[in-house]
Amino acid sequence: MMNRLLPLATLLLFSAVASAHEYWLLPDRFAAAPGDEIGIVHRVGTGWPGENFPRDPGRIVRFAFVDKKGERPIEGAPGADPAGTLTLRTPGLGLAIYRSTASRVSLEPTLFESYLRDEGLDGPVAWRAAHGESARPGEEMFSRNAKAMVVATADGASPAPLSALTARDAQLWRRPLGLTLEIVAETDPRQLASGAPFTVRVLYRGKPLAGALVKTFPQGSVVTESRVRTDAAGRAAMTLGKPGVWLVNTVHMIDAPAGSGARWESLWSSLVFELDR
Repeated sequence: MMNRLLPLATLLLFSAVASAHEYWLLPDRFAAAPGDEIGIVHRVGTGWPGENFPRDPGRIVRFAFVDKKGERPIEGAPGADPAGTLTLRTPGLGLAIYRSTASRVSLEPTLFESYLRDEGLDGPVAWRAAHGESARPGEEMFSRNAKAMVVATADGASPAPLSALTARDAQLWRRPLGLTLEIVAETDPRQLASGAPFTVRVLYRGKPLAGALVKTFPQGSVVTESRVRTDAAGRAAMTLGKPGVWLVNTVHMIDAPAGSGARWESLWSSLVFELDR
């Protein structure tokens, strides 16, 4: 697979575009045979289709692939698009994962308030209103957490629902992988009956996060299919209306660390998978 390297000016443009938007991993295919190579694109936007975000080594804290043989880095050259490539090692389930460094951004008041409301960040909205800061710019630092599921099948094409995989594969799909803000699926997305609920847990530093707004986007849509708050156990259940690729997204905002120069810190998390029916 050929990597396309982008010049520095393009990287800087994408850095500006990347603030305050969903960020997700998009494999070039979700099922392949062991030994096949898969490209993993970094994608940024407000729903689909988004824009490709080239590999920036300075932003990567963790960019890896986890399967039943363990974790290994996803390799790639600086500026590469796709951001990384990997070769599947063994039949079964694998998860591409990404964690970024924190970046700073200043957003003008109207844009910042709109973004807070759209992401369901009611606490910061209320605090800004109570302290007379709704008309002030949003000084924010942000970081990304992302996951995508890939399955290695015997022929590289046939669907492989989790129930047909080993118990270890299924445990991997449902096991937290240590991202700071993480969406963990509790329902098998590859064998979901039409109309059945799809359930996830949202974890912040490994603990359930209540009240987080979880949004879903079917591939090809900039409009959310569902917007559901997590309960006290960090769970949210939603309906996925059609087969295909899905993006699940959530954002958590806290006070920025002292000395960071920002007022707020946002953590973004996404989960991407292909739904078979």
